[in-house]
Amino acid sequence: QGMEAGGHRGTFLRPVEESLIGLMSLLGMAVQATSLPVIAAGGIMNGQGIRAVLDLGASAASLGTAFMVTDEAGTPPAHQHMLAEADPRPTVLTRAFSGRTARGITNRFHEQVSPHQNHLVPFPALNDMTRKIRQAAGLAGEAEALSLWAGQAYPLVRPMATAQLMAALVTEARL
Repeated sequence: QGMEAGGHRGTFLRPVEESLIGLMSLLGMAVQATSLPVIAAGGIMNGQGIRAVLDLGASAASLGTAFMVTDEAGTPPAHQHMLAEADPRPTVLTRAFSGRTARGITNRFHEQVSPHQNHLVPFPALNDMTRKIRQAAGLAGEAEALSLWAGQAYPLVRPMATAQLMAALVTEARL
């Protein structure tokens, strides 16, 4: 998982700060280090990205954020709206919502809590403490209090049916 990936980091062996490697660099090292299949994740939003990681030796590509705005996604409408916003906000790494480092679109909750990240209770306690806030924000359609998980390339999302997106990805990747 490259540092571009949205949501919680797939990092457990070292501090997150030591594990922020871009996907293309990480992929090259992973393919060289093992004969096992390597699945590339982080910042892949279209077939061109899939083709690039396959050409660099990945056995497969994993896309997350790309599917968050499909018709069938369970993503709260306020979150989907932020993902498809014409004027995208930056993504940030934060512990503000759950106590674990995750990448998401910046919002008011993040901006108010992040300055105090060094004093927050750890995961899973903080995740439990903020759950009702996040649930209420989702029900109210209030994106400013949601954990808006998203990869860095989220401005490339394409709202459509999943089958339509899959067909586009296959065509673009020349699979």
